[in-house]
Amino acid sequence: MGERLFLRLDDDPLHGPESGVPAGALRAFPVGAALRGHIAHILLYRENFAEGHEVLERVVPDGAVRLVFNLGDAPSANGNEGQAVQAIGASATPVVLRMRRKVEGLSVTLRTGAAAALLGVPAGEIGESGGILGSALHLDALWHGEGALLLERMAGARSDAARVALLHTVLQQRLQGREAAGNAAAAATHAAQLIASSGGRRPLREVAAAIGVGERRLQQLFHAHVGLSPRAWSRLARMHGCLRALRRQPSPAWADVAFEGGFYDQSHLVNEFRALCGVTPTEFMGRAIAGSSKTAG
Repeated sequence: MGERLFLRLDDDPLHGPESGVPAGALRAFPVGAALRGHIAHILLYRENFAEGHEVLERVVPDGAVRLVFNLGDAPSANGNEGQAVQAIGASATPVVLRMRRKVEGLSVTLRTGAAAALLGVPAGEIGESGGILGSALHLDALWHGEGALLLERMAGARSDAARVALLHTVLQQRLQGREAAGNAAAAATHAAQLIASSGGRRPLREVAAAIGVGERRLQQLFHAHVGLSPRAWSRLARMHGCLRALRRQPSPAWADVAFEGGFYDQSHLVNEFRALCGVTPTEFMGRAIAGSSKTAG
C-alpha cells in the first residue's frame, strides 16, 4: 500500500507540485458568475485502482469548508467510512484518505462566509456532531434529502460538463431568497484575509481592532463564518507561507526557514509540521520530491 501527499494552496490551479496525484486525475471547472462570491473552486476527480490495491493520500489542510459528491467508491477518511455525499467542516489537521477501486466525484470548496447561505448552519457547526472539528456530515442532514437526490441526478447526467451545470443550478437555487453575506460575514472574511496576508503573524488583538470588534467577538465571527478559531487560522496561514517558501528552496536550512517563517525556533517548526501536515519537515520534503517527480508540471 503506497502513500502520497496532496497539497493545494490558494494560488495553485489544481494542486501543488508536491502532490502525488497522477496527471489527468483532476480537472477544474470554472465557477459561474452567480456563485463566485460563495464558491472558490470546483474540481472533478477520477482515478481507478487495481482490485486489491489501495492508496493512502495525506491531505494537508487548507481550512476550507467543502461539499463532496462521490460518484464512485467513497474514500474513507482517518479510518471513518466515506459517504456518498457530504459536507466537510473546516480543519487545521491533516486527513489520510484510503482510496480503492473507482474513485470519482466532484469537490466544491466554499469561500469564507458562504457556509450559512449554502448549508443553513454556521461554518463551525459542520462536522461538530461527530465531536471532531473538520469531520464529515452527510449532506442530507443539512439539505433534508436533497443531497442524495442531486447525486442521483449527477450520476445520470450525460457528461462531466452536464454534471457541473446541474450542480450550478442547484447551488444557485439554494441561494435564491437568501440575503447576501451580511456585515458579520464580511467582517469575518476581512479578518481572515488580514491574517492570511500577514502569513499568520499579525496579532489577533490587532486583527480584531482592524475590523472594529473585541477579541471575544472575533472568536464568535470565526466560529460562525470561517469554521476555525482565529488562532487555528493563523497557524494554517503561517504554515502555508512556509510551504510556499519551501518551493523556492530545494535544500533548505531549517533554522533559517523557522526564523523567516515566523516560528519561535526550529523545534516549533517541526512540531507545527507534525500537527498540521502529519509529517516532519524533512519527511515532507522527501514526499514532495517524490510526488513532483510523478506529476506533470
